[in-house]
Amino acid sequence: MPNLNFNRMNVTATSEQVNAVKAALQAINTNLPFLTGLTPEERSTLPSINVNNKVFTEDAINAGLNNASLIPSYVSVANMQSDLTLFHQLDELILLTKQTLEKLEDTQLLAGSEAYTSALALYRLFGSAAEAAVPGADSIYAQLKERFTSNLSGSGSGSNS
Repeated sequence: MPNLNFNRMNVTATSEQVNAVKAALQAINTNLPFLTGLTPEERSTLPSINVNNKVFTEDAINAGLNNASLIPSYVSVANMQSDLTLFHQLDELILLTKQTLEKLEDTQLLAGSEAYTSALALYRLFGSAAEAAVPGADSIYAQLKERFTSNLSGSGSGSNS
């Protein structure tokens, strides 16, 4: 039962901390009101930019700026520049956000793992206590054991959370 002796996560966030983070996330949405959502179909069908076509896009924009007389009036090179600028700006923010998300997910995984591993250790301890006929241990062990027997029987009567 090494987790009982080595607990890397032994903290909780205060409600003030949680509220401050929620406010900061809301501030992102407030400060970037143009953020949009896409349908799964749009995500899979829209052409995406990569290193090679980013250079191509930059070259096309520069060619358009330097040869404005060849560009029809319904094509806006300025809009293309704006889109590419936003792409670069969001790229930096996405990297920072992904780093934070990874830390959030890793911390959640570790905290949940420690709680679950410790719960399994308690389950085994209550099982041993029940085998040793410690008063009250039978009912505790039986209650905890339901989690495993309901999953094995497929009846779904036990709680899975």
